[in-house]
Amino acid sequence: MGVSGSGKSTIGKILAEKLSIPFFDADEFHPPSNIDKMKSGHSLNDQDRSPWLKKLAEKIEIWNSGQGAVLACSALKSSYRTILGRDHFYIYLKGSFALIYQRLQERSDHFMPESLLKSQFDALEEPENACIISIDGSIEKIVNSALEAFKKHGH
Repeated sequence: MGVSGSGKSTIGKILAEKLSIPFFDADEFHPPSNIDKMKSGHSLNDQDRSPWLKKLAEKIEIWNSGQGAVLACSALKSSYRTILGRDHFYIYLKGSFALIYQRLQERSDHFMPESLLKSQFDALEEPENACIISIDGSIEKIVNSALEAFKKHGH
């Protein structure tokens, strides 16, 4: 979990590969209306997110009944994580506004404009029961930290 540009998809894909479980990006489950809203530079509100979060919760239940999965999801608020389920292992990819803003400026393949980053930081409620990993390091270092945390958590 983390704000856009924190590396959720990049780290998640590598982590899933190393754990031999599927990877999913929560952005792929947004309804077209949400994507259109974000592309136009408007933040999603809780009402916009509600059906998306419920759909993700259903998917998570299915994945957890099988081999599990890695899901890259912003999950910015505690209430969102409650909908998704608190029994999951969360890894919070934490970075400064300046670093993440720089990363977003370098991306061309993402639907969310940089202007919405501030609203994500404003909405972010840092998790209390998650593994917090700084994104200042290399991708390899972040993945290794995530793998260590995953093993310590009993997976």
